[in-house]
Amino acid sequence: MLGVAESFKKTDTNSLAVGLVMRGDFRIDGFGICRPTIGGRDSTESLLGMFRRLNRQDIRAWMLGGSLISWFNVVDIVELYRETEVPVVCVTYHPSEGVEKYLKEYFPSDWQSRLETLEEAGVRTPVDLDTGHKAFLTTAGVGIQNAKRLLDNFTLDGRIPEPIRVARIVAAALHRDTHGNNHSEHTII
Repeated sequence: MLGVAESFKKTDTNSLAVGLVMRGDFRIDGFGICRPTIGGRDSTESLLGMFRRLNRQDIRAWMLGGSLISWFNVVDIVELYRETEVPVVCVTYHPSEGVEKYLKEYFPSDWQSRLETLEEAGVRTPVDLDTGHKAFLTTAGVGIQNAKRLLDNFTLDGRIPEPIRVARIVAAALHRDTHGNNHSEHTII
Protein backbone atom coordinates (compact mmCIF):
# COMPACT_ATOMS: atom_id res chain seq x y z
CA MET A 1 0.00 0.00 0.00
CA LEU A 2 1.22 3.51 -0.80
CA GLY A 3 -0.36 5.85 1.74
CA VAL A 4 -0.20 9.55 0.91
CA ALA A 5 -0.63 12.53 3.25
CA GLU A 6 0.84 16.01 3.44
CA SER A 7 1.69 18.96 5.65
CA PHE A 8 1.83 22.66 4.78
CA LYS A 9 1.02 26.20 5.81
CA LYS A 10 -0.97 28.38 3.43
CA THR A 11 1.95 30.80 3.38
CA ASP A 12 4.22 28.09 1.94
CA THR A 13 4.88 27.93 -1.78
CA ASN A 14 4.76 24.12 -1.78
CA SER A 15 3.36 21.47 0.51
CA LEU A 16 5.34 18.46 1.63
CA ALA A 17 3.56 15.26 0.59
CA VAL A 18 4.77 11.88 1.81
CA GLY A 19 4.12 8.55 0.16
CA LEU A 20 4.60 5.77 2.69
CA VAL A 21 4.92 2.15 1.56
CA MET A 22 3.33 -0.19 4.09
CA ARG A 23 3.13 -3.94 3.82
CA GLY A 24 0.05 -5.94 4.78
CA ASP A 25 1.74 -6.85 8.08
CA PHE A 26 2.01 -3.08 8.86
CA ARG A 27 5.76 -2.99 8.35
CA ILE A 28 6.95 0.25 6.79
CA ASP A 29 8.95 -0.63 3.71
CA GLY A 30 9.91 2.75 2.25
CA PHE A 31 8.76 6.27 1.60
CA GLY A 32 9.14 9.13 -0.82
CA ILE A 33 8.28 12.80 -0.89
CA CYS A 34 7.07 15.33 -3.41
CA ARG A 35 6.29 19.04 -3.24
CA PRO A 36 3.00 20.03 -4.96
CA THR A 37 2.40 23.75 -5.38
CA ILE A 38 0.01 25.35 -2.89
CA GLY A 39 -3.13 26.22 -4.88
CA GLY A 40 -1.52 24.88 -8.06
CA ARG A 41 -2.46 22.26 -10.63
CA ASP A 42 0.54 19.93 -10.33
CA SER A 43 -0.45 17.48 -7.57
CA THR A 44 -1.12 14.57 -9.93
CA GLU A 45 2.20 14.94 -11.75
CA SER A 46 4.03 15.41 -8.42
CA LEU A 47 2.55 12.19 -7.04
CA LEU A 48 3.33 10.32 -10.26
CA GLY A 49 6.92 11.54 -10.08
CA MET A 50 7.22 10.29 -6.51
CA PHE A 51 5.72 6.94 -7.51
CA ARG A 52 8.23 6.57 -10.35
CA ARG A 53 11.17 7.50 -8.11
CA LEU A 54 10.11 4.84 -5.61
CA ASN A 55 10.59 2.35 -8.46
CA ARG A 56 8.53 -0.32 -6.71
CA GLN A 57 6.78 -3.13 -8.54
CA ASP A 58 5.07 -4.38 -5.37
CA ILE A 59 2.71 -1.46 -4.67
CA ARG A 60 -0.80 -2.85 -5.02
CA ALA A 61 -2.88 0.24 -4.19
CA TRP A 62 -2.69 3.98 -3.57
CA MET A 63 -4.44 5.23 -0.43
CA LEU A 64 -4.79 9.01 -0.45
CA GLY A 65 -5.85 11.16 2.47
CA GLY A 66 -8.10 13.26 0.22
CA SER A 67 -8.04 14.35 -3.41
CA LEU A 68 -7.80 18.05 -2.62
CA ILE A 69 -4.25 18.55 -1.42
CA SER A 70 -2.01 21.59 -1.24
CA TRP A 71 -4.98 23.95 -0.86
CA PHE A 72 -7.28 22.87 -3.73
CA ASN A 73 -4.52 21.35 -5.90
CA VAL A 74 -6.85 18.63 -7.23
CA VAL A 75 -5.43 15.10 -7.56
CA ASP A 76 -6.72 13.37 -10.67
CA ILE A 77 -7.16 9.88 -9.22
CA VAL A 78 -8.33 8.53 -12.59
CA GLU A 79 -5.04 9.69 -14.13
CA LEU A 80 -3.04 8.15 -11.23
CA TYR A 81 -4.68 4.82 -11.98
CA ARG A 82 -4.32 5.19 -15.75
CA GLU A 83 -0.60 6.03 -15.52
CA THR A 84 0.40 3.46 -12.86
CA GLU A 85 -2.19 0.71 -13.33
CA VAL A 86 -2.37 0.67 -9.53
CA PRO A 87 -5.87 1.12 -8.01
CA VAL A 88 -6.53 4.33 -6.08
CA VAL A 89 -8.60 4.69 -2.93
CA CYS A 90 -9.19 8.27 -1.81
CA VAL A 91 -10.35 8.51 1.80
CA THR A 92 -12.07 11.41 3.52
CA TYR A 93 -13.77 11.50 6.87
CA HIS A 94 -16.54 14.10 6.94
CA PRO A 95 -19.71 14.75 4.95
CA SER A 96 -19.42 17.71 2.59
CA GLU A 97 -21.75 19.89 0.61
CA GLY A 98 -19.07 20.12 -2.06
CA VAL A 99 -16.32 22.55 -2.95
CA GLU A 100 -17.72 24.28 -6.02
CA LYS A 101 -18.35 27.58 -4.24
CA TYR A 102 -14.77 27.63 -2.86
CA LEU A 103 -13.28 26.79 -6.23
CA LYS A 104 -15.26 29.64 -7.83
CA GLU A 105 -14.16 32.05 -5.12
CA TYR A 106 -10.45 31.19 -4.95
CA PHE A 107 -9.81 30.10 -8.55
CA PRO A 108 -12.11 32.13 -10.82
CA SER A 109 -10.00 31.49 -13.93
CA ASP A 110 -9.91 27.69 -13.77
CA TRP A 111 -12.46 26.56 -11.17
CA GLN A 112 -14.43 24.62 -13.77
CA SER A 113 -11.53 22.38 -14.84
CA ARG A 114 -10.68 21.67 -11.19
CA LEU A 115 -14.29 20.71 -10.54
CA GLU A 116 -14.39 18.52 -13.68
CA THR A 117 -11.34 16.60 -12.42
CA LEU A 118 -13.09 15.95 -9.12
CA GLU A 119 -16.34 14.94 -10.81
CA GLU A 120 -14.57 12.56 -13.20
CA ALA A 121 -13.56 10.50 -10.17
CA GLY A 122 -17.21 10.04 -9.17
CA VAL A 123 -19.14 10.75 -6.03
CA ARG A 124 -17.81 10.08 -2.56
CA THR A 125 -19.42 6.95 -1.18
CA PRO A 126 -19.93 6.56 2.59
CA VAL A 127 -18.82 3.23 4.05
CA ASP A 128 -19.05 1.84 7.56
CA LEU A 129 -15.70 0.46 8.62
CA ASP A 130 -15.29 -2.61 10.81
CA THR A 131 -14.00 -0.28 13.55
CA GLY A 132 -17.49 1.24 13.78
CA HIS A 133 -16.48 4.52 12.14
CA LYS A 134 -17.59 5.99 8.82
CA ALA A 135 -15.34 7.04 5.94
CA PHE A 136 -16.08 8.44 2.49
CA LEU A 137 -14.40 6.83 -0.51
CA THR A 138 -13.69 7.80 -4.08
CA THR A 139 -11.93 5.16 -6.15
CA ALA A 140 -10.30 4.50 -9.49
CA GLY A 141 -9.53 0.99 -10.70
CA VAL A 142 -11.22 -0.71 -7.75
CA GLY A 143 -14.83 -1.06 -6.63
CA ILE A 144 -16.16 0.38 -3.38
CA GLN A 145 -16.53 -3.01 -1.67
CA ASN A 146 -12.92 -4.01 -2.38
CA ALA A 147 -11.76 -0.53 -1.35
CA LYS A 148 -13.67 -0.89 1.93
CA ARG A 149 -11.95 -4.25 2.49
CA LEU A 150 -8.57 -2.57 1.99
CA LEU A 151 -9.47 0.09 4.53
CA ASP A 152 -10.68 -2.50 7.02
CA ASN A 153 -7.44 -4.46 6.56
CA PHE A 154 -5.29 -1.37 7.18
CA THR A 155 -7.32 0.40 9.90
CA LEU A 156 -6.43 -0.76 13.40
CA ASP A 157 -8.84 1.56 15.19
CA GLY A 158 -10.71 4.76 14.47
CA ARG A 159 -11.21 5.66 10.83
CA ILE A 160 -7.75 6.61 9.57
CA PRO A 161 -5.91 3.73 7.88
CA GLU A 162 -2.36 3.19 9.09
CA PRO A 163 -0.63 4.05 5.77
CA ILE A 164 -2.27 7.50 5.79
CA ARG A 165 -1.87 8.00 9.55
CA VAL A 166 1.85 7.25 9.48
CA ALA A 167 2.36 9.31 6.30
CA ARG A 168 0.70 12.25 8.12
CA ILE A 169 3.09 11.92 11.04
CA VAL A 170 6.14 11.76 8.76
CA ALA A 171 4.92 14.70 6.62
CA ALA A 172 4.27 16.88 9.68
CA ALA A 173 7.68 16.08 11.20
CA LEU A 174 9.57 16.66 7.96
CA HIS A 175 7.74 19.92 7.34
CA ARG A 176 8.28 21.13 10.90
CA ASP A 177 11.97 20.22 10.96
CA THR A 178 12.78 21.54 7.49
CA HIS A 179 10.92 24.83 8.01
CA GLY A 180 11.77 25.47 11.66
CA ASN A 181 8.17 26.39 12.44
CA ASN A 182 5.80 25.50 15.22
CA HIS A 183 3.93 22.26 14.39
CA SER A 184 0.61 23.67 15.59
CA GLU A 185 0.50 26.13 12.68
CA HIS A 186 0.50 23.40 10.02
CA THR A 187 -2.37 22.02 8.03
CA ILE A 188 -2.16 18.24 8.10
CA ILE A 189 -4.32 16.35 5.64
